[in-house]
Amino acid sequence: MAYKINDACVACGSCLPECPVEAISEGDIYVIDPELCTDCGACADVCPTEAIFPE
Repeated sequence: MAYKINDACVACGSCLPECPVEAISEGDIYVIDPELCTDCGACADVCPTEAIFPE
């Protein structure tokens, strides 16, 4: 199961360096590639808006 980012994302960039497999892409709202995501949850732990959650 991969993590997903919802509309609460403010594109702050906090999650990018936390992802060990570089599954997060930048944009107006960041996106997690479900094929690359290893379900570690590191991104969700640092998200200030709690926009990242398990799918």
